Amino acid sequence: MKATAKAHPIQGLIKYHGMRDEARRLPYHDSISVCTAPSRTTTTVEFRPDAPEDIYVLGDERIEGRGAERIDAVVEHVRELAGIDHAVRLESENSFPSNIGFGSSSSGFAAAAMALAEAAGLELTRPEVSTIARRGSSSAARAVTGAFSQLYSGMNDTDCRSERIETDLEDELRVVAAHVPAYKETEQAHREAAESHMFQARLAHVHHQIDAMRDALYADDFDRAFELAEHDSLSLTAATMTGPAGWVYWQPDTIAVFNAVRKLRDERGIPVYFSTDTGASVYVNTTAEHVETVESAVADVGVDTDVWEVGGPAEILSASRSLF
Repeated sequence: MKATAKAHPIQGLIKYHGMRDEARRLPYHDSISVCTAPSRTTTTVEFRPDAPEDIYVLGDERIEGRGAERIDAVVEHVRELAGIDHAVRLESENSFPSNIGFGSSSSGFAAAAMALAEAAGLELTRPEVSTIARRGSSSAARAVTGAFSQLYSGMNDTDCRSERIETDLEDELRVVAAHVPAYKETEQAHREAAESHMFQARLAHVHHQIDAMRDALYADDFDRAFELAEHDSLSLTAATMTGPAGWVYWQPDTIAVFNAVRKLRDERGIPVYFSTDTGASVYVNTTAEHVETVESAVADVGVDTDVWEVGGPAEILSASRSLF
């Protein structure tokens, strides 16, 4: 009863904000994202009938506290579905920095859900596995189905699951990841989202944004899709900054990247758009044709960069890739 899986993290395009059911992590509205590769999380899990307790490890550190509670929610749901009560050992590692705004929780819980379901002998589709991953992180649901995916809102697992959106932009998109290392706290921002006076305004327009993004993806319209993503980043930040805690994630380097992107677009006509989730780091979205020019301009700001492509769905790896 052992399995290893990998998953790619997501970049939110039309992002969810806030949870109407924190235990099951049910969002207020739909969301759309794209997975980024080769950034990935690899996770091995094993059910151990004779072990006294669950053990969760990320890198070389034991996960405890709230992090362990979130993993517990995923593990307990798999145990319930499989009708087993064995203890679990879970070890995970990331190929990219955590907690700076690059979606590590999405790939982490997606890989965990995929490996847990396989180790428990559950035969599930990826949309079904996405409902397991969602209990750790709503974004993880979309990392299970991969590439461009939509998480539908709902009050149960039949409705609130992720499905992939097919589009030729999968081949065209390149993401210059601008690393701005400032620790961020996402869960608390989601918890207090509805207390922002901007939240109802966001709810009023986000459904149109979802429809417009789907239409742009179906039409393979790069500029329209990523202009929407850029505007949605500004909308999300307005809501987070006006909640009770007044979260301000952006740093001076974040703004400098924004300015570099707009200069490339306005002065040179390059198709390039910025996007952020709840963090200071920036996704700079462009096309394969222009990615070298864009990466050079972003690096000139003085930040570290990676170039990513579109990542596929979570998948099971061979036993030789096991972490223990």
